[in-house]
Amino acid sequence: MYEFTVSADSKAELYRDLHAALDALTEGEHDAIANMANAAALIAQYLPDLNWSGFYRMVAGELVVGPFLGKPACIRIAVGDGVCGAAAKTLETQLVEDVHAFPGHIACDAASRSELVVPIVHEDRLIGVLDLDSPSAARFDAQDAAGCEALMTLLAPRIAA
Repeated sequence: MYEFTVSADSKAELYRDLHAALDALTEGEHDAIANMANAAALIAQYLPDLNWSGFYRMVAGELVVGPFLGKPACIRIAVGDGVCGAAAKTLETQLVEDVHAFPGHIACDAASRSELVVPIVHEDRLIGVLDLDSPSAARFDAQDAAGCEALMTLLAPRIAA
């Protein structure tokens, strides 16, 4: 069992500690699913106000649900569709304050109000996306985006197959 000390005193400290914890969890492990599962669990445990934390993997040109914590999710998402598909298409983080105002939003969980999706790229290849949902509007900000981008930069080579 792993036990980590993750400070919630500030977002900067929170993401610094999450980065160290994710590094410790995934260092030396080569199984992508195991690393994504532990990353999803770690994020869900320490980031407050989430109702979904997980991954969509790029498989044969579409996003396919991977390890996650939350309600059952959409299994397949076309590149360009919804928030996850937009992140996959543009290779840019999508920070959405109100998912109901996002054109083409895919509502896997009607309770979700805001979403943060970070593309995971390794050696110029999209591996998948990290998807975080919250039941609160405007839950995520630029610090969350930057913190999660740093987490995915660490994780990318450890889940690239």
